[in-house]
Amino acid sequence: MKFTHFYYCPFTGLGLRNGYRGDRWLINRLKIFKEYVLPSLLKQKDIILWISWRPEEKDNVIVQEFWKDLNGLIPMVFTFGGLCFYDDKFDDKEARERLLQHLQYTLPKLEVKTDYVLMTIQPSDDLYFEDNAEIIQQKFRELLEKDKSTKKVVGWRKGYIMNYNNKEIAEYMSQGWQKDEVSAYHTDTIPPFFTILFSKDEFLTPIKHFNHIGPYKSHEYIADFLEYTPLDGRGFIVGTHGENISTTYNHRYKGRIFNQLEAEELMKRAGILEAMPLKFKITWRLKLRKIFNLFPFRGIISNIYHQLPAKFKIL
Repeated sequence: MKFTHFYYCPFTGLGLRNGYRGDRWLINRLKIFKEYVLPSLLKQKDIILWISWRPEEKDNVIVQEFWKDLNGLIPMVFTFGGLCFYDDKFDDKEARERLLQHLQYTLPKLEVKTDYVLMTIQPSDDLYFEDNAEIIQQKFRELLEKDKSTKKVVGWRKGYIMNYNNKEIAEYMSQGWQKDEVSAYHTDTIPPFFTILFSKDEFLTPIKHFNHIGPYKSHEYIADFLEYTPLDGRGFIVGTHGENISTTYNHRYKGRIFNQLEAEELMKRAGILEAMPLKFKITWRLKLRKIFNLFPFRGIISNIYHQLPAKFKIL
């Protein structure tokens, strides 16, 4: 049983400020991606990197140069029809309309030669370990042998958090994680590190794709629409670098910090042992964000917070 396995990475078009925070922001995000995320992707087998952009980026020289940098390194496709999952920064009606429009424009650009499609969510600054694709594909083979329904999603519930400034790594407990009696972590919250199964027709037909995924309004709710199977162990690394909107390294759910030997073993598994630390000059806006991250925001305050500019400079 073979799959067309897309690692879906939305680079622009997500959230407020029209999903774009300026050329400097994009240049630095691409640097983070190339230094940390790309090496982990190059370790994966039988995947296609799918990066989505806003239509405005089609003529962006920065994006064109990025394509040249990646071309030949990894099977990939760039699409310019916008974000291809629900964006909860908009009200429900607008978010649903936008998603369907984006799918209608984008899906005809994708090529599928197998009966089944896998879509792994790949954030632009987070990463998986080298055997992620193999584990995911094998798990879906096992599930499909028992039940041919495609209403399935498989995901990691545990992971790590890393500071790209100094390459320090710690256990990560996503929001809602708690420690149980045997020191394992559990939660009712589902992190955004999961893979959705589709039939070829469900994936490529916009309205069927739309209905197949719910659409789920945020990663926490994916199990409301698809049968969720958690994977054992820790399978992802959340990357922090000073520019993150909602997650900082000194996160309230950060767990034990690993010693150097432990951290190096994890970096080897992720393909990033040779990656260089990234140093950033933190602006007052980002310092303010770090303070804001300590509180649960709602309403107007949250809206103001997310609209703060994200300018920063690599030293």
